[in-house]
Amino acid sequence: MDLRNVDRLYVTGTDTGAGKTLASCTLLHALRAVGRRAVGMKPVASGCERIEGTWRNEDALALQAASDPRPAYADLNPCALPEPLAPELAARAAGVGITLPPLLEAFGRLRAQADVVVVEGVGGWAAPLAGDIDQADLVRALEAPVVLVVGMRLGCLNHARLTARAIAADGFRLAGWIASEVDPHMACREENLALLSARLDAPCLGRLPYCLAPDPARLASNLSLAG
Repeated sequence: MDLRNVDRLYVTGTDTGAGKTLASCTLLHALRAVGRRAVGMKPVASGCERIEGTWRNEDALALQAASDPRPAYADLNPCALPEPLAPELAARAAGVGITLPPLLEAFGRLRAQADVVVVEGVGGWAAPLAGDIDQADLVRALEAPVVLVVGMRLGCLNHARLTARAIAADGFRLAGWIASEVDPHMACREENLALLSARLDAPCLGRLPYCLAPDPARLASNLSLAG
């Protein structure tokens, strides 16, 4: 799939901490480099801080900073939850319910102001959004191609293959995957990359090297959107 021509993407990961936000921000810059107006979205975010009277999430703010045009925070992150817990638990702690309509309405407003919306999921693919809503339900409603961020560390072969199988079992085709080098001391990194490339039925879009203060704009050239 040529990602230069899509109007939406859903970014999921092999687990929490796989590097979804960095990958999503880098995708935004890569899309703009080929002439697309690209904005990010974090439909549901937990672990928010109170800033200027509203709950805001660090990852969502990073997506906002990487977006052009820059969307209103309430559209980019329509469900901001204070507690740093799984969304279902964080929503319960906040006394709110997560439903699809507000998320889809916010996506529609973002889509109206940009050529492409990069939507970042929560945790890994199987992390639910609510008691009766899986991420697959949101992706199905968005009709979005899925990009998998593989956190390159011990166990990534298992996590990546299980996630790819789960995505396929839910009825989606994986548009591509990104290698996110989250462990600077990972043994046999190149060998693991080769094994992943041979076993994942989707193109590798690129790799994001480990860095204490990564710059998504500079990393954009590491990605190939042509698939």
